[in-house]
Amino acid sequence: MADPPQNDGLQNGNDGLAEKIGKKENRKIRARQQQGSVWFGLGMLGMIGWSVAIPTLLGIALGVWIDGKWPGRFSWTLMLLVGGLMMGCANAWYWVEKERKRD
Repeated sequence: MADPPQNDGLQNGNDGLAEKIGKKENRKIRARQQQGSVWFGLGMLGMIGWSVAIPTLLGIALGVWIDGKWPGRFSWTLMLLVGGLMMGCANAWYWVEKERKRD
């Protein structure tokens, strides 16, 4: 008896793969056509960096102020530094996801 033909994924599920490849190709074409795409990339990197740095620095400043006004057993500076860092990372993740979904 002859073996049944093997399904190599080219017939079923091909639409999703073709769509993915098409999106990636369109993104590459747009990137090549954009003038100043290097500057755009550096700007995006800077924006992500600042979106992490600003909440972290604000947390440190607020923590130093609280520790100066009401000294306590726990360091508000360290707690707010971690909180600001987490908030900044969440903010950066939001921007990266927004940009990824746009593509």
